Amino acid sequence: MTAHDHEHDHPELQLVDGDGGGCGDGCACGEEYVTGLDPALAALLEEAGLDPVEVEDIATLALAEDLAGGEDVTSVATVPEEAVATADFTAREAGVVAGLRVAEAVLSLVAEEEFSVERHAEDGDRVEAGQVLLSVTTRTRDLLTAERSALNLLCHLSGIATATRAWVDALEGTGAVVRDTRKTTPGLRALQKYAVRAGGGSNHRMALSDAALVKDNHVVAAGGVAEAFKAVRDAYPDLAVEVEVDRLDQIQPVLDAGADLILLDNFSIPELREAVALVAGRAKLESSGGLTLAEARAVGETGVDYLAVGALTHSSPILDIGLDLRG
Repeated sequence: MTAHDHEHDHPELQLVDGDGGGCGDGCACGEEYVTGLDPALAALLEEAGLDPVEVEDIATLALAEDLAGGEDVTSVATVPEEAVATADFTAREAGVVAGLRVAEAVLSLVAEEEFSVERHAEDGDRVEAGQVLLSVTTRTRDLLTAERSALNLLCHLSGIATATRAWVDALEGTGAVVRDTRKTTPGLRALQKYAVRAGGGSNHRMALSDAALVKDNHVVAAGGVAEAFKAVRDAYPDLAVEVEVDRLDQIQPVLDAGADLILLDNFSIPELREAVALVAGRAKLESSGGLTLAEARAVGETGVDYLAVGALTHSSPILDIGLDLRG
């Protein structure tokens, strides 16, 4: 059992002096944000590669959207103020769970009194229908107020992790890796890409500044594939550069220019095999464009290094998880 103490109803972000920054390297405010989350929970989020401040921001926004400046009128009317209960987050179907600590963060922002959690599963675990994932004991009103916001995030992230694991399973033994794209919901990219990792997949770039990806519109603007690659390499000599091609004849010029990774857009499986033979290990290859789970293994067996699947983050159905008060 883990207890969390809360000294105020809804902790806000606070400014403190210190080195480093929750604001990010580009922030000009000169201050550091710290999270109001329980330190032990914040540490768990950091271990998972998540920024506790960002998680708290998302959780706060979700709750603010649900409460709309008011209160949970149904729970206030039907539940005595001092009533305490234990509730279980329970999987309604089999899948892979992700976002359990995020759900805890939502609960912690609502809980007006000390609350305890009992953790029965960890992110990345395969779970079965009926399996209890997390048990929480606190004021009944707080449980009910936080329920939907916590479940919205937990079900969504678990759906992404579940979908990702299906691709990972399909590619097992091929040497190919499934990874996401920037086709993410605004404000949720870090969480959605975390869910991909929880499902066993890999992340592509988190932002436009992480690495260069020369796509069709860059090619048009620069006057050609090789020209676009050279322009990026000249401007950012130390940055990894990936170049998108949609024809086999575009590969050799990009390869000769020194591309680190070549994205093969909408190539057929025979064309992918031909591209792999042409490149012969001189650059990493990524298959992209309309890939389906049914053909995932066949694509992986062509010898490409990556399969880019935007659907992981933009189209995965939720994993059905419920919150049940114990009687």
